[in-house]
Parts: sequence; structure tokens; C-alpha cells
Amino acid sequence: MNAEPATLAGAAVSVLRTVAACDKCARTHAFAARWREGNLPAGEQADPPDRPARPARPNLLAPSDVPRRRISRGNRGRVALLHALAHIELNAIDLAWDVVARFCDQGMPREFLDDWVRVADEEATHFRLLSDRLAELGAAYGDLPAHDGLWDSARATAHDLAARLAVVPLVLEARGLDVTPAMIDRLRTVEDEASADILDIIYRDEIEHVAAGRRWFEFLCARDGYDPETRWRELVETHFRGTPKPPYNVDARNAAGFPEAWYASWDVRTPD
Repeated sequence: MNAEPATLAGAAVSVLRTVAACDKCARTHAFAARWREGNLPAGEQADPPDRPARPARPNLLAPSDVPRRRISRGNRGRVALLHALAHIELNAIDLAWDVVARFCDQGMPREFLDDWVRVADEEATHFRLLSDRLAELGAAYGDLPAHDGLWDSARATAHDLAARLAVVPLVLEARGLDVTPAMIDRLRTVEDEASADILDIIYRDEIEHVAAGRRWFEFLCARDGYDPETRWRELVETHFRGTPKPPYNVDARNAAGFPEAWYASWDVRTPD
């Protein structure tokens, strides 16, 4: 049996190399608890894998080939939605640990690691909630195809913490804030209160995750002498395929401290 990691950076790599989703969640919760209790030193920057370990299923397709999901009173549409969200949350666990492993010794305060360990821990809880709900609906994670678009963004920003924060929390997770309320409303319309309640938990936690991304992005900009809005736009234009698109959930973004001025007029000021 392999020895337990002696540092947080080693723990992060351990999770990234864990294949089974349930084991990935369990290890995340255990390492997060050790970190909070002060029983896991940060360690030096580790060597995370280019792509995290994944179970044999789901089959990963190009994003355009993944069937669209429509919520209805029958199980099929709700299962498809929850499965897609579970896949996002599994990726989110690895994205948080990748930040820890890749950027843990770049002169950031301990609070930076506190935030990303907490994010990983909460993403693991989200995955387990969705996985349990899928089981209640007679399905399981892996039953449907998914895509690997989230990890493409991680690979594109693996060299630069500011770029990672600009793209993952401040584009991709912020987009989740925009679209999740409508999903919750639709689930309540079809009387799936159990699924809606899970998405409500995820939505409230994700506001804090976007806030963490914004906070540490602004920290880096202040440290390195950049204007945050200008720097965010430059990094998104360089490292993200496409641009942020409305409609925006301004209330949720404001709750995360994400200034509306950064994104509201993107389509006006940024050429196609």
C-alpha cells in the first residue's frame, strides 16, 4: 500500500491520480480535514498530472456531440441534467487540487490554500449529493457521455496562476451563477424539489468560489502592478476560447464581488 502523502501538495497530486470518483471524494474530505486540523504542511510545488485520473465511464465526447438536456416530469431529462452537473463537479474537485499542487509555493498566503482546499471539499460534497440523487432516480454517474471542455481550460492555464483564476472561477464558474437559477426554477416547476434543493446548495457555494477566484486574482494584480479589469480581459482573450456572454446574473456576481464593469460591456468593447 502506498504511504499517505506527507504534505498538502502531495495530497493534491494523490487526489488527481485517484481514478474512482467515490475515492476521489473520500480522499478530498480526509485531506481537507487534516489541513484544517493543522496536520498537513503545505510542502513545495508538486508535479501534478497533465490530466487527472478518470474512471472508464463516462465516455468523453467533443462538446458539440454531447446530447442537449431538457428537464421534464419524466426521469430522462432530469437524469441527463444531474449527470452533466456531476461531471462538472468531479472536474471541479480536480481543478481545485490542481491549483494547490501547481501553485502552492508561489509566495501566496496560507489563506490562499485555505480557500482552494475548502473549494475542493465543497465540490466533493456537491458530487456526492448529485451522485446520490442520480441513484434515487435509477441512474449512476458514468451512464451517459460527457465532455472534457473544463480540463481543456485547465491545460491552457497550467503555466500561470493569474490566467487560471481569470478563466476558471471568473468565466466558467461565473457562468454557472448565470444559468443555475433557471435550472432550479425548472426543477421546481416539474416538482423535483429534491434535485432543486441540491442545486440551490451548489449555487450558494459557487458564489463563494467565484469570490475566492476574484479575491486572489485581485491580490495577484495588486502584487504585480496590473489593473485587474484590464488584466482579466487580456488573460481571457488569450487563454479562453470564446468570450463571456450575457445574460449575466448580476446579483450573484455582485455577491461574489465580481465587478459588473469588467464584463457587462464585453460585447461592445471586444471585437469578434
